[in-house]
Amino acid sequence: MSAPASPGEPTARKRSDTLVRVVSAVVLAPLAIGAVVVGGWPFVLFWAVAAIGVYWEWTSEILRAPRRHLAIGVAVLAFAGLIAGMGRPGLAVLVLIGGIAGMAYAIRERRAWCIAGLVYAGLVLAGPVVLRADPVSGVAAIFFLFAVVWATDVLAYFGGRLIGGPKLAPPISPAKTWSGSLTGALGGVVAGVAVALVAGVPNPLAVAWLALVLSVVSQAGDLFESAIKRRFGVKDSSRIIPGHGGLMDRLDGFLAAAGVAALVGVMRGGFDEAARGLLVW
Repeated sequence: MSAPASPGEPTARKRSDTLVRVVSAVVLAPLAIGAVVVGGWPFVLFWAVAAIGVYWEWTSEILRAPRRHLAIGVAVLAFAGLIAGMGRPGLAVLVLIGGIAGMAYAIRERRAWCIAGLVYAGLVLAGPVVLRADPVSGVAAIFFLFAVVWATDVLAYFGGRLIGGPKLAPPISPAKTWSGSLTGALGGVVAGVAVALVAGVPNPLAVAWLALVLSVVSQAGDLFESAIKRRFGVKDSSRIIPGHGGLMDRLDGFLAAAGVAALVGVMRGGFDEAARGLLVW
């Protein structure tokens, strides 16, 4: 029989988990930032690999789908990444759409879930690539997204732990609280506006509202991923990232916000100026 846990053990374990999360973030954040600054092939490769990793987690770790389903999705994402790397983000999006249609025709077992996974992973690639392709405002748009999503994630985590209170969505994610959601949204707005001001983006009031919307979308993306894992009885999408679980666990909020941001940008500025369409109101 194992000895009973001492009263200090849960607190020590929480502190250890928090430290691991911080160390992982400190290692990964410079890679993401460096890819944004360099742009071009390194940036596309970074997000193509992330998208393929997310699809692998969705099909292999969560769905336990046949390997053929994984191979089809990886081929679609890799080809879309290749096209995006050639400077054709709009065509890359069309490749993703065509790949999704092709998967709907080619597979039968768990077809709807695998198609949903390819859409989900496709956002990891399409959102950042479409925004970064804008030669004038692309870097600012990605850093704006990083600021909103990262600040939302960090302040929701610590705000929820420090303040506590009513739960946000107990059936889906029992640990999340309304206090964490509100502190996260406030942090996302402040961080997003700060980046926009540094980048010289006009109309900070409109940018503040945009940051608020993207912060809420980011949190919704987090809850969506939690619901998927709960549906299939999975705690973490994988164990690739110490302290965070898998790529889906780390990118759930970002891919949702990036997808919405890219859609807004394309609707207002087209594929050539999607970042300007997002930021300039």
